[in-house]
Amino acid sequence: MSVITLISDWFKNDFYIAATKGRILSLCPDQTIVDISHSITTFNTAQAAFVLRNAYPNFPAGTIHLIFVNTESSPDKPSLIVKAHEQFFIGTDNGIFSLILSDNHDKIIQINIEKRTSHSAIELFTKTACQLAKGAKMEELGEVIDTFNQKIPLRPTIENLTLTGSVIYIDSYNNAITNITKDLFEKIRQQRKFEIFIQSKHYKVSRISSFYHEVPVGELLALFNSVGLLEIAINNGNAAGLLNLDVNSSVRIVFSD
Repeated sequence: MSVITLISDWFKNDFYIAATKGRILSLCPDQTIVDISHSITTFNTAQAAFVLRNAYPNFPAGTIHLIFVNTESSPDKPSLIVKAHEQFFIGTDNGIFSLILSDNHDKIIQINIEKRTSHSAIELFTKTACQLAKGAKMEELGEVIDTFNQKIPLRPTIENLTLTGSVIYIDSYNNAITNITKDLFEKIRQQRKFEIFIQSKHYKVSRISSFYHEVPVGELLALFNSVGLLEIAINNGNAAGLLNLDVNSSVRIVFSD
């Protein structure tokens, strides 16, 4: 049996998580279920995509990911199965697949709504997942389509010697993760000196750390994290709270000519 993962914007004290796991275990009792996150902000597909995009590469081939974020379907936002990187992703075509996978996918199936007995995403997604887990072919579960809805992620801008990015995620330690990649930073830097300005010019960092503990406790730092994105942090501190950072807050890097 394959692994089935869950990611949702449900509150943990609601019954939805237990109901979903119960249905999976009723349909395929020996299934392994893994919770990726149930703390996604309501309807926040970008946040869910960031979490899943950085989690799924660690799962084995054949894993089935159920995405319960903004699941209301419509004729232009159908329920899909997307196969990519030897794994399966089941969710609503609200743009989230493009944020998780870009365009790197093998096959897309629009789930056959004639097979649905209700409008419940829980019922549809769990049934589909267990059919896949039991060996059903994707083509048996719906119609092959060419593409999914596209949502363009927020990208850094480059003007002269200034690279401007945005905070895209606040992690459990209240570190602010930006959309500035290490590759882009190095491409523009070309051995130049630089200053990183956070929240306009209120806070400034002039070096990239390799570890949090390279600076004293309570001091501001910048580093490239395990997924290659620029992160603003405070050693043993709350960077997002103390610096008043949130998703979409600006981070600007000015390089010396």
